[in-house]
Amino acid sequence: MTVTIRPAEPDDAPAILGFIRELADYERLLEEVRTTLVHVDAMLFCANPRAFCEIAAVDDAPVGFALWFYSVSTFEGVHGIYLEDLYVRPAARGVGAGKALLATLARRCRDEGLARLEWAVLDWNVSAIGFYDSLGAISKTDWITRKLTGAPLAALADA
Repeated sequence: MTVTIRPAEPDDAPAILGFIRELADYERLLEEVRTTLVHVDAMLFCANPRAFCEIAAVDDAPVGFALWFYSVSTFEGVHGIYLEDLYVRPAARGVGAGKALLATLARRCRDEGLARLEWAVLDWNVSAIGFYDSLGAISKTDWITRKLTGAPLAALADA
């Protein structure tokens, strides 16, 4: 088995949507997915995309993806990468696809002079946490992630 990583192309949109749905199902959040192929195309393949995606393939068949965007560290004065989604299909786990996706993003950080690569992981996802720990990733246990969405977001926008 040969693992390759490549930038996503418009023809990958159905696979990307499938990966998003599979990841959401694994995370017990499938009912929250509203994303369609139109959204995937608009996010990743428009004239000026704000998000990017790498595809992991084994023997040329897509098996996973990393969807990411540039972040910024005001403390360090440079940009970084925020990894929104990392997913490898269960049947392809253990062949190095996840590590290859992360290594690709790490190289981008190095080559572009970016300060960090960050992501979130559900606290119950012990296998993912173990994998990330094996790479030397550290937990930011003193930060609590917050979000506004739906009606509270709209209310604040109208304030």
